[in-house]
Amino acid sequence: MTALRLSVERLIASPNEAVLAEQISEHLRVTTGRGPSPSEARSWERSLPALARDLADAGLGKVEMLIEYKLPLTSKRADVVLAGVHPRTGEDSYVVVELKQWSRAEPSDQGEHLVLVDGMPGRDLLNPAEQVRRYCEYMSDFLSVLKDRPQSIHGVAYLHNAMDLDVDGLHDQVRDAHSRLFTKQRRGDFHDYLRERLADKSGAEAADRLLGSPVAPSKQLMAYAADEIREREQFTLLDEQQIAYELVMRAVDKARRADFKQVVIVTGGPGSGKSVIALSLLGELYRRGRTALHATGSQSFTQTMRRYPGRGSTRIKNLFMYFNSFIDAEQNSLDVLICDEAHRIRETSTNRFTPAAKRTGRTQLDELMAAARVPVFLLDEHQVVRPGELGTVHAIEQYARSRGYQVNRISLDEQFRCGGSRKYEQWVLRLLGLEEGGPVLWDGDDDFEVRLAHSPEELEAVLRARPGTARMTAGFCWPWSDPRPDDSLVDDVVIDDWARPWNVKKDRAVGDAPPSMLWATEPSGFGQVGCVYTAQGFEYDWSGVIIGPDLVARDGSLVTVRSENRDPAFRSRKAVSDADFDKLVRNVYKVLLTRGMRGTVIYAKDQATRDFLARLIPTT
Repeated sequence: MTALRLSVERLIASPNEAVLAEQISEHLRVTTGRGPSPSEARSWERSLPALARDLADAGLGKVEMLIEYKLPLTSKRADVVLAGVHPRTGEDSYVVVELKQWSRAEPSDQGEHLVLVDGMPGRDLLNPAEQVRRYCEYMSDFLSVLKDRPQSIHGVAYLHNAMDLDVDGLHDQVRDAHSRLFTKQRRGDFHDYLRERLADKSGAEAADRLLGSPVAPSKQLMAYAADEIREREQFTLLDEQQIAYELVMRAVDKARRADFKQVVIVTGGPGSGKSVIALSLLGELYRRGRTALHATGSQSFTQTMRRYPGRGSTRIKNLFMYFNSFIDAEQNSLDVLICDEAHRIRETSTNRFTPAAKRTGRTQLDELMAAARVPVFLLDEHQVVRPGELGTVHAIEQYARSRGYQVNRISLDEQFRCGGSRKYEQWVLRLLGLEEGGPVLWDGDDDFEVRLAHSPEELEAVLRARPGTARMTAGFCWPWSDPRPDDSLVDDVVIDDWARPWNVKKDRAVGDAPPSMLWATEPSGFGQVGCVYTAQGFEYDWSGVIIGPDLVARDGSLVTVRSENRDPAFRSRKAVSDADFDKLVRNVYKVLLTRGMRGTVIYAKDQATRDFLARLIPTT
C-alpha cells in the first residue's frame, strides 16, 4: 500500500497521538525499510491531529486520509492526501496537504520559491505551497485516474502554528490557484477551502480508485529532452530538485551582476533526477539566451543526447560536450557548465593522442571550473567504476575552496529510478557491502519487483514477457570480440547452452544491433548484453542482471574474484590495487542493479551465489 489509510472519524477517535505515530512508523518501516526521524514522529503527533480536528470542525468527518502517500515511481511522500466527493459534481475529489509546524519563515533571496525557516539556519527550503503544487502536477502526469481530470486534485500548505505576520512574504510566492497556503490565523478560510472541494460523504471509493490507479508510463529522459530544451518545461521537479534548479538560476544572475564564481554540487543516488535537473537547467538557460553547455565523461550518454534532443539542430547538438572538451576554454567564457555524471571526472583531460602543445599539466577539474561562472557538478559517488575516475564531493569541494570559490551543495536524498524504491536501493547497497549491516532478506515492495532467475534463459524470458522496455547486462567476465567480417556479432557471453553477444563496441550499427551509445534507448538493443559503460546513466523499465564469477558468495557475503574479470582497465595490479579493484567491481554491480524503474531480475553464474541469493529473495 502506498499510504496509511484512516478516516477522519477514526483518527479523531485514536486513543492518543503516540499510538498514531507508532502506527505510521510501522507502516513506514514495512514499506521503506527505514524508521522515521524524530522530526517526522513529532510532526505526526502534532500536525495530523490538528488537521483531523479541522476536518471535523468543517463537517468533513467522512473524508478519507491517506497519510504519508507515496508518489508513483518516487520515494517522495505527501504528508496527507484527502480523498472524497466533490460537493457540486459528485465526482472524486482530492486535496494534497503539506503540513508544517513552522512558527516563522521568510522568503530567501536564493530562489524564486525558496524560504528560510527559523530553527533551520543556512538551509533553503521550498515554499510548501510550491512543493504541494508540484506534487499535484506530478500525480496528474503519472496516475491514470487523474490524467484527464487535473481539476479533481488540488494542493494546500497548512502552517497550523504560524500567524500571517510570522510568514510574511510566503503568500506572495504562491504561483497559482492550484495550490494555497493557510496559517492558523486563516483557519476559517481553510475550512471554507476544504468544503468547496469535499463533501461530507464517504471518501472510501475515491481513495480506492486513487490507490488502485495504474501508473502511466514514466516520462523517460530521452522522450522529453528535445521539447525540454527547445520549447518549455517538460519535467516536474520536486522538492530538492527544484531547490537545486533555483539555486543555480539565482547564482547565474548574481554572477553576471557581481562578476564572481559560485560552484554548485548536486549529489544523488540512481534516478534521483540529476539528469532531469541538468536538462531543465539547460533548456531554461538556452531559452533565456544564456551561454550554457552540458558535459559528461560518457560517450554513450553524450552521443545519445546529441541524437535525441539535438535531432535536426546542429546548434542544440553542440550544447552537449565531453569533460575533455575544455582544455582551451577561456576563463569564464560560459555562464554555466553543467557537469553531469561528474563522478566520471578524471585527473587530466590529456591522453596519448594529445598533441604536446596542449599538454598543459592542468587538472580536468581546474579546466571545468575555470570555463564557467557557475560550474554545476551532478554526481553519485557509488558510480565510480573505472580506474582514474576521481569525481567525488570532497575533491570538488576542496579544490573550489582552495581557489576561493563559493560552494553550494544540495543532496537529492530520494530517487525516482527503481520505482522510487529507496528500500531496494538500500537492499542493493547492503548486498554489495557498500553500506554496513550485511545482506538482508528482500521482503518486498508493492512498487518494485525483485526476482531471482535460475538460468539465463529464464532471465531473458521473464524480461521479454514484461510490458515496457527491458535490457540485459552483465559483469565484464567474458571476452569481447570484434564483429565478424559478415557484419555479425560474436556470441561472447556463453553460459552453458545459452549465448548472446555483448552490445556493439563502437559508434556504428552492426547488422540489426544499434551502435553502443544507443543500446539502452533503441528497441533493437534487447538481445545483446550490455556492460556498465553502456548502461551507466540510462534507465529502462525492467533490468536483467547477470552476476558473473567475479562476484561470488562465500561464507555469507559477496567477495570479488579478480582472476575472473576480463575488463582491460583492471588488468594491471600496479595501476589498480586489489582494494581498488574490489570497490570498483562492487560499484559496477551497484550501477547494473539500479537501472530498472519497475523491477530487476537477477541471475548469478556461480551456483553457490544463486543459493545465497535464493535465501535473500523469496520465490513469488
